Amino acid sequence: MESFELTGESLDLDQVWQVAYEPLVQVHLSDSAKQKMLISRSYIEKRVARGDIMYGVNTGFGAFSSVSISTADTIQLQKNLIRSHCCGVGEPFSVPETRAIMLLRANALARGHSGVRVEVVEKILQFLNLNLIPVIPQQGSVGASGDLAPLSHLALGLMGEGELWQDQGGRWEKAPAAPLLQEHSVAPLELQAKEGLSLINGCQVMTAVGILNAVESRRLLWMADLAGAMTLEALQGSRSAFDPLIFATRPHPGEAKTAHNLLKLLGPTSEIGESHRDCGRVQDAYSLRCMPAVHGAAKDALRRHAEVLEVEANSSTDNPLVFAEDDKVLSCGNFHGEPVAFALDFMGIAMAAMASMSECRIEKLVNPAMSGLPAFLAPQGGLNSGMMIVQVAAASLVSENKILAHPASVDSIPTSADKEDHVSMGTIAARKLGQIVKNAENIVAMELLCGAQALDFLKPLRPAAGVMAGYELIRQTLPFAEQDRVFALDIEKIKTLIRQDKLLGAIHQSVGELEW
Repeated sequence: MESFELTGESLDLDQVWQVAYEPLVQVHLSDSAKQKMLISRSYIEKRVARGDIMYGVNTGFGAFSSVSISTADTIQLQKNLIRSHCCGVGEPFSVPETRAIMLLRANALARGHSGVRVEVVEKILQFLNLNLIPVIPQQGSVGASGDLAPLSHLALGLMGEGELWQDQGGRWEKAPAAPLLQEHSVAPLELQAKEGLSLINGCQVMTAVGILNAVESRRLLWMADLAGAMTLEALQGSRSAFDPLIFATRPHPGEAKTAHNLLKLLGPTSEIGESHRDCGRVQDAYSLRCMPAVHGAAKDALRRHAEVLEVEANSSTDNPLVFAEDDKVLSCGNFHGEPVAFALDFMGIAMAAMASMSECRIEKLVNPAMSGLPAFLAPQGGLNSGMMIVQVAAASLVSENKILAHPASVDSIPTSADKEDHVSMGTIAARKLGQIVKNAENIVAMELLCGAQALDFLKPLRPAAGVMAGYELIRQTLPFAEQDRVFALDIEKIKTLIRQDKLLGAIHQSVGELEW
């Protein structure tokens, strides 16, 4: 059984993905993190014992920060905070999303700037390792003072209240937390001073959801390169726009890497390429010729903003923060989600643009005036409609993405009696990024479906090796459409090939790894 240690400093995107989707992976708190937490907690307890007033430890919260709380009521204060802040609504986050949220919350607390006991992080990890996953509604966070409402539902589950997910033969169902904890002989977390506040102050919900979508997007951008290369072969396009000389004059990394990927997939030529060597076409449409510019810009945007998410995943986002060695407890704004919100919004814009270009190529494939192939790639057109509505569905998703790509982070509504007067809306950005990525995945799958169908019309000519590897795997999964069938099922099968990395694996085996 694989395991790794949580230090508070070294989580990366792939580790978050692994823990989210592989529940057998066990996560443990490192000795170095324990030591930092012990020092921080001892300092807080010392300050409480001498009667110091500290926000969130022995005061009210938000607009009630000036209200002092007696020592006798300190623990009840933390419980009241969690219960009152459980105001989330809507559909819950998925189990993998929630596992990622739990991992990030534990990692932030493990840094030792929150003043909580070691037992708090160990309780989160105990739940995670036993796959006891709280039910967290998706809606209700404005992304400043952190993800207060959703993280409160996480804390509520740790307290043995609220609901957890229960595995019913591979189907997840909601169940009351208390009996499930008894069944697993797990004691609920008993909150002490400051610990309720520390569990909910931070941007771990938006960051976790963003990281999972960043990993999905990385895979999808490779698949867009494959789909574009397949379409270029099917449309008998030119490789000349991918010459390395071009990208030395405009050295954006993503552009050069995309051109390299396309040349790797397409090779110097192919049987299809040789068949139109002397054609009269001078330039291809932008959706073919400008793939390095658009796919590359999306790669660059994703890479830069994934770095923001990794920084956030290894940050202290509590308020106040504890600096025991400097004898300070400092109120601050590290919980404000704007750095993450900006990143998530821009990632959504980038993925929407990439998917829009993919749809442009689908339109070229189904349009006989552009492709020279049968209309809508349909044998016996008229009797069969072919890929007509595949393109319509792709157009619908592109249009939906245009709405979703509007930045959430440009909005702010004052909350908490105007004390929290500017917020990030980062969790909304994360949620809509997820839908953009799902839509983009469908669009790229549709292009692969159409591209494979188009290549069949060019037989016996063969495409380049990298394209052929993708084509053959698709054809092992679903046949050429001799007549109309339910193409939604085909799209789902291609998405499975994408999600299980089978298409990527076939490419790597054929022509080597693609660049990122």
